[in-house]
Amino acid sequence: MALCGIGLSQTLEGIDKWCLGGNFSTRLMVHRHFNWKTSARAQRRSSAIQCSSSRKVVSEESVQNEASVSVDDESDSGHVIRFNMGDFKILDRVSIGLSGRADEVVFEAIVKDSNSPLHNTKVVLRQLISVQAQRRGRRAIEVLKKLVRRRLMYHSYSMQVHGYVSSHTTSGRSLFTLVHGYHGSFSLRHWLQQADWLPTLEATLALDEESVRKVGDDSIGGPAASRQLRLIRLLMRDLLIGVNYLHSHGLAHTELRLENVHISPVDRHIKVGILGNAADFYEDGPNNSSPDSNMDRRQMMIAFDMRCVGFMMAKMVLRELMDPLIFTKFKSFLTKGIDPSCLREFLLQVLNRNSSSGNTGFQILDRNWGAGWNLLSLLLATKPSKRISCLDALRHPFLCGPRWRVDPSIDMIRWGLGSSAVRITEEYIYRQPQRARLAYFVELMEMLNPHSKPKNWLEFLPGKWRMLYCTGRHIGLTLRQPPARILVGYVRLTVTRPSKSNTNLSFTSDISFTVMTGREWPHDKTGITGKLQINSLFRLMAGRRLYIKEEKTTPGLFSSQSDAQNSLVQKLSGRKWRKAVPFKDIPSSLSVAKLVSGDIELTMSLGHPLNHNVDAAKNIVQEVRTQIPPEMFDLSKFVCGTYVDSRFLVLRGVNGSALLFTRSWS
Repeated sequence: MALCGIGLSQTLEGIDKWCLGGNFSTRLMVHRHFNWKTSARAQRRSSAIQCSSSRKVVSEESVQNEASVSVDDESDSGHVIRFNMGDFKILDRVSIGLSGRADEVVFEAIVKDSNSPLHNTKVVLRQLISVQAQRRGRRAIEVLKKLVRRRLMYHSYSMQVHGYVSSHTTSGRSLFTLVHGYHGSFSLRHWLQQADWLPTLEATLALDEESVRKVGDDSIGGPAASRQLRLIRLLMRDLLIGVNYLHSHGLAHTELRLENVHISPVDRHIKVGILGNAADFYEDGPNNSSPDSNMDRRQMMIAFDMRCVGFMMAKMVLRELMDPLIFTKFKSFLTKGIDPSCLREFLLQVLNRNSSSGNTGFQILDRNWGAGWNLLSLLLATKPSKRISCLDALRHPFLCGPRWRVDPSIDMIRWGLGSSAVRITEEYIYRQPQRARLAYFVELMEMLNPHSKPKNWLEFLPGKWRMLYCTGRHIGLTLRQPPARILVGYVRLTVTRPSKSNTNLSFTSDISFTVMTGREWPHDKTGITGKLQINSLFRLMAGRRLYIKEEKTTPGLFSSQSDAQNSLVQKLSGRKWRKAVPFKDIPSSLSVAKLVSGDIELTMSLGHPLNHNVDAAKNIVQEVRTQIPPEMFDLSKFVCGTYVDSRFLVLRGVNGSALLFTRSWS
């Protein structure tokens, strides 16, 4: 909140002489004191101050009409009190967490009326200046009347509105002041911006073993990631319960932000604001419009609130998003229509990290098979119809502690398999246990492929894909003396579809590399950069992948694949996978998307001076071909696609090896 003016009247009647500006350089800090004593000179100066606003001009008569809307009817309900300004003792401080809009002035006060049920209670007076602000105040009172049937829930999860003050200035202008509860000095945003926010919030919420059982946990303390996850579960569950309470009463909050949310140290609940902008699901009542329009409006409003909850969760977990510049990039990524399932890939690059190690937020979201990223993607889904509801979010594994046994959905299992594979590839330790585990995950993903028909592949396949891992051979530089020292950078596959009516697809393999010319190449990775690009056209057809029985295989042939299959059979026979996998044994065949390739075109670009040396170019091509999977060099070796969704892609080569890709946003 920003204030501009001179001389504050203790009766607040002279507030219309104030000018409120949102960009004023000095903001009110916690316990910042006001000087209530004004000199005659200051009073004369204050009378000359004018208020300016960029809002549309409203006549004085319309302001009075707007401000005089049936306040008597509101007070007759017995739940809304009509106060006088003389009922309050105005305090000389305003907490930073109560900062208001440019058309509001906020004061802290104590009720001094001995006959009031709020006697000696600290409250907040929010004086509403503009017509729009006064409309928000009256709306907050209307919402209170609507929710009064379940008043306990209202008091627990909303900033309680006690009543209002309606008066007029000497000039005849209407003044409307909303009186609501005081729930501490900080909003949730201010809490999270404190250097010691974690122990402070733990102390405010009085976390003990009894309280953490509310989120299914059985312990307190531990590493920072565990403590932060436990706290986020408490805050998110409380927030979702409060928002669901509004949705169940036909209301959408529409203004869910960290700045509007407070934590009460008394009942240790999250308060979701004063609900001045809460909107009804049904404009003219549920019975006065068509069911289809009612359902569409309801779905859109719920989806908007859930998206806001997703933004709040992202900022709570990833503190870097508190930076306005990074958060702007985050929002622009989502507004481009890119699937939020790619958020992890995007944020790794935005935050300049090659892996999730060292970042507490990434570690939290990566836990439990990447359950946090899954919940975040469901809250921020591009299509409103795909966003998760409050009740489903409360049942999500990310918000349920280890004491609560949650049966994951088949979609969550698919997500977890892919997330675990990504984490293993980031560790970049491909010894036999890791290789066997990755092959096992890929086999499971193929069995759980949600899109086996070619028409589904035509929808999901186009885009950019970054290669994560290949189950085939891996050849590096350590034990060889190659003619050229090549360090392979990124390996990407770009799939484009010329038109919706055309079933042909264009595959482009992009391989970046660096030619290290120095003798100290193990320590100095600088050199001449180059790029290899391979293009080919493919036709997509329906097909099946046959599993070769072990007795029919030649000894030594496809040994890694058969080992993975044997491990898979043992895993599928366990109790853990019986509910998830639709079959107990490996089937004889699976539906796949068959790929039929056309001609191949290869181009290479090299930096100076190697771009003039033909022999060097040949050696470079040969070395790149040795290090990368053969399917990425010769696209015709791709024979089928076995798994695809919004995040992952698995393609099989002619030699049986599988290539795992993740969707790339850049």
